[in-house]
Amino acid sequence: MSNKLELKWLGKEKEIKIEPRILSEDKEKSNCTNDKNTENMIIHGDNLIALKALESKYAGRVKCIYIDPPYNTGSAFEHYDDNLEHSTWLSLMKPRLEILRNLLSDNGSIWISIDDDEGHYLKVLCDEVFGRNNFVNTCIWHKKHTRANDAKWFSDNHDFILVYAKNKENWKLNLLPRTEESTKGYTNPDNDPRGVWASGPCHAKTPNEKDIYPITTPAGRVVMPPSGTSWRFSEKKMSALIADNRIWFGDKGSNIPRYKRFLTDVKDGFVPTTLWFRDEVGDNQEAKKEVKQIDSISVFGTPKPERLIERVLTLGSNEGDLVLDSFLGSGTTAAVAHKMGRKYIGIEMGDHAYTHCKVRLDKVIDGSDQGGISKSVDWQGGGAYKFYELAPSLINKDDFDEFVINKEYDADMLASAIALHEGFTYAPDSEIFWKQSKGNENSYLFVTTRHLNQSYLDSIKSTMEDSEYLIIACKSFENGLDIIYPNITIKKIPQMLLSRCEFDKDNYNLNIVNPPVYDDEEEECYDE
Repeated sequence: MSNKLELKWLGKEKEIKIEPRILSEDKEKSNCTNDKNTENMIIHGDNLIALKALESKYAGRVKCIYIDPPYNTGSAFEHYDDNLEHSTWLSLMKPRLEILRNLLSDNGSIWISIDDDEGHYLKVLCDEVFGRNNFVNTCIWHKKHTRANDAKWFSDNHDFILVYAKNKENWKLNLLPRTEESTKGYTNPDNDPRGVWASGPCHAKTPNEKDIYPITTPAGRVVMPPSGTSWRFSEKKMSALIADNRIWFGDKGSNIPRYKRFLTDVKDGFVPTTLWFRDEVGDNQEAKKEVKQIDSISVFGTPKPERLIERVLTLGSNEGDLVLDSFLGSGTTAAVAHKMGRKYIGIEMGDHAYTHCKVRLDKVIDGSDQGGISKSVDWQGGGAYKFYELAPSLINKDDFDEFVINKEYDADMLASAIALHEGFTYAPDSEIFWKQSKGNENSYLFVTTRHLNQSYLDSIKSTMEDSEYLIIACKSFENGLDIIYPNITIKKIPQMLLSRCEFDKDNYNLNIVNPPVYDDEEEECYDE
């Protein structure tokens, strides 16, 4: 019997059969004048359905995922239905995390903002979904500098960011870039052709008796390691370092030796720490000021500063990589990804997709957004994105309570939707009408709303190669027609789909629709 560690809760085993929807571009809301072929996407709609819509095309393609889900704090969310039981919240998160894992590339990572209320539950759930061996670290973000002196217990001044890799063996964490401050200690007083260097002690605090020996400096002075220590290097190694001019004895050649570490020898950047301070990555107040530039009236209550997302994308992605945020909120992740030259997909279920995400990205593109990281990356505008809506459910019920194809679907939408359900790629052939969607090299899918008869089927068969396989999805067909040709399978819609998923359900968000609105932090009761 397996001793697998996992989190149990009421409703965990309930299977959710999510309908894979097609995405419909809203060309009036898209901003792709600069690039008609842009891959950047903003999707408005329930994020679980939207993730399912992306799964077939983008599985294994996303390099970095950042999400900031509702924290389930009860008091923190005014408009979100955030006062959820732990079991309900976990049921909200589990199917989303499972699809997000599928979307990640094998060398990708996911970064999740969370607080103490659900952080530990989320850690165990992520261990189950991503594998405990793929847990990387928990980073602590200093989100607030004021003290909430009216807090009942502690003033809450930090959040967590859980970091998981899809496959930690294949994932590489990027370094933080060096700053001018970090290179101030590197000089070149002896004009070494290898460039600037910094010096460090040549002695070890834990002594090794065989490494205690005299050294004669260039000035003729004989020195020993400080009392209670030994040299870091063997006598042979030390001689080699001296010969290679890697040991510094001071300007006059008489000082205790120090080891020269050249800037070219050290990593081209810094390994990040798990403590992310507000002076480095910003805080809530900084984030709110950034959002106010978009909409000064409806301020998103829990935004993240652009510098925080910049840190995530710096560590977890490179220019040109695909980034995804399925809880886009005020659009910060998309805006930062745009400025940093990443491709991105953002999903927002509420009206903030229109009032904040679109407005913000339009300002980024025209160059008028000079807040956040704009100045540090010298952002001048440019780029593009496409705006998508989720298509309505493919199947609904008529007045007689019978399942029928949604009347909003035209022929192209229907063919595309059936292709998505069947695992085909909708790509109509310009010459052969029944080559509507393609599977593998020799398999095709044809969708029609007409009644299929013998003569029509024979006409299709006459144009097929013996090695080709065809699925025909139609509303109805003559009796026995489905067994005539072994390389043609005939299916009836909508019956072929009814058992596969849950149709005519547009909402898996537990009433989490509108982001909260907060008063400014300065109005809190606090002491310095």
